[in-house]
Amino acid sequence: MENLKGKEAVLLFDGICNLCNSSVQFILKHEKSSVLKFSAIQSEAGQKLLSRYNIDPVHTNSVILIKDGKVYTESDAVFATSQFLKFPFNLGKVLVIVPKPLRNFLYKKVAKNRYRWFGKKDSCMIPTPDLKNRFLQ
Repeated sequence: MENLKGKEAVLLFDGICNLCNSSVQFILKHEKSSVLKFSAIQSEAGQKLLSRYNIDPVHTNSVILIKDGKVYTESDAVFATSQFLKFPFNLGKVLVIVPKPLRNFLYKKVAKNRYRWFGKKDSCMIPTPDLKNRFLQ
C-alpha cells in the first residue's frame, strides 16, 4: 500500500455500494485536478488505512476522507471532498452552515438505506487502466 505523504488525500468508500461507486465516478468526472486518491473500504489498502487511523471497520457506515493526516467522516467527509470539485459542484461546502447533528442525521439515514435504495454489487469496482493509479490497492 502506498503511504499518504504531505498534502495527499484519499477517499475511502464502500466498494460494493452503487451510490458510493456512482459518487466516485461523479468526483472523477468533475474534479478540479487529479490529486484525490480512492480506496474501497473492503480492499487491503482500505483496511490498512482504517487500522492506521484507528477507525473501527465494524462501525464504518460512512465515506471517509483522510486529508493532511486528518480524518473526516459522515457529512464532514462529503463537504471536505467537495473542495476537490469544479464550480458549481464545490458550492456544496456552504451547506456546512447546517447544524452538524442535522447534517449527520440525514447522512446516516441515507447511509443506512443505501443498499435498499440504490442497490449493491457483488464485488468492488475495478478501475480502468487510465484510472488505476488513482486507486490504492
